Amino acid sequence: MNYDVIIIGAGPGGIFSTYELAKNSSLKIAVFEAGHALEKRKCPIDGKKIKTCINCKSCSIMNGFGGAGAFSDGKYNITNDFGGTLYEYIGKEKAFELMHYVDQINMKYGGQGCKLYSTAGSDFKKLCMQNKLKLLDASVRHLGTDINYIVLENLYNELKDRVDFYFDTPVDTIDILENGYRILYKDTYVDCEKCIISVGRSGSKWMQKTCDKLKIGTKSNRVDLGVRVELPAVIFSHLTDELYESKIVYRTEKFEDLVRTFCMNPNGIVVNENTNGIVTVNGHSFEGEDMKTENTNFALLVSKQFTEPFNDSNGYGENIVRLSNMLGGGVIVQRFGDLERGRRSTPQRIEEGLVRPTLNATPGDLSLVLPKRILDGIIEMIHALDKIAPGTANDDTLLYGVEVKFYNMEVELDENLETRYKGLYVIGDGSGVTHSLSHASASGVYVAEKILG
Repeated sequence: MNYDVIIIGAGPGGIFSTYELAKNSSLKIAVFEAGHALEKRKCPIDGKKIKTCINCKSCSIMNGFGGAGAFSDGKYNITNDFGGTLYEYIGKEKAFELMHYVDQINMKYGGQGCKLYSTAGSDFKKLCMQNKLKLLDASVRHLGTDINYIVLENLYNELKDRVDFYFDTPVDTIDILENGYRILYKDTYVDCEKCIISVGRSGSKWMQKTCDKLKIGTKSNRVDLGVRVELPAVIFSHLTDELYESKIVYRTEKFEDLVRTFCMNPNGIVVNENTNGIVTVNGHSFEGEDMKTENTNFALLVSKQFTEPFNDSNGYGENIVRLSNMLGGGVIVQRFGDLERGRRSTPQRIEEGLVRPTLNATPGDLSLVLPKRILDGIIEMIHALDKIAPGTANDDTLLYGVEVKFYNMEVELDENLETRYKGLYVIGDGSGVTHSLSHASASGVYVAEKILG
């Protein structure tokens, strides 16, 4: 065998598996990553010469050391209420223990001083309930995009001399050997005794292909579709100052669909993401005062769970995003007032509005892109939020589309996060079990502990 353990993917799950294995053993370890090393990850969009996505071969926002979380807002939510179903495999106490352990590691490697927020005892829970909203319980450690990068940089420097990193090296396939696994890439291969797959959401198609090849069972049919809302930071400041990240859920009166807030970025910016060749929208915020803006942004997402005979929820989401990309040349932005009046936004209407957009998006009409049921739910949710944060439903509130959260099909795993093949593990968002930085990182630690015995 060339290696004792090979880890495919250097996102949060892969990094924390690598960290635990390297720190606690002398195992020979390799990490294969389709994207760039951290210092080479740079999105070419500068807002001047390059204003929109140019479809890089490897999207530096989504791929590379740190995974899609590297340039995220760096929010680690310590909770079993959302962020995945890891607790169903390892138990709630163990999941909490590992999420707190991950938090300690982040503090050790550069996150010290970053505030830990909590919804415990918050008066906003009562306010939400009085307005047909539910505030989910969580503790939130906010690193910010800037401090998150420093933590990742320090972790890489800790690991680089103990582990072989193969960057810009996508794995083609995995073959089963009598006593291990063969990792094929770039017309060559290496062998290992144990293999950890941690390919994240951007590796969903590769994961499905691998499961089909190895006859590993999968199940899932969910996708979250919606928009990213941008408004003046003062409107949500009473929430974000105390809670930072408030996960709020609303059940619509019209269809009884669940709409939720997601990824709140106080004083942040709206950004593009490229997933499998389609351009979606997301948000970032920073810990440093010099990088903060006057706006806050957050996603409003409607979850859709499909039933038979339809079994391609991600394909459904991708086609809606492609329609947005076709109409807007990328991401579309619309004033909430224009949406309610049934008219498209124009550059002049955006310019005359009170909210300055932080992303250079194409003014347009989201009602030509998003299905009516989803758009109706989003409009209902905005009016519900307006009751606890007056001003949310102002005409000049900006909506960017499309935001979509693709969920990897849930891979058939046992309580060790191990497949039907001994020594072949699947962790992180690529497993369909986790949907967050904290859960993905915790799953990486958990599998490393299992390997170390």
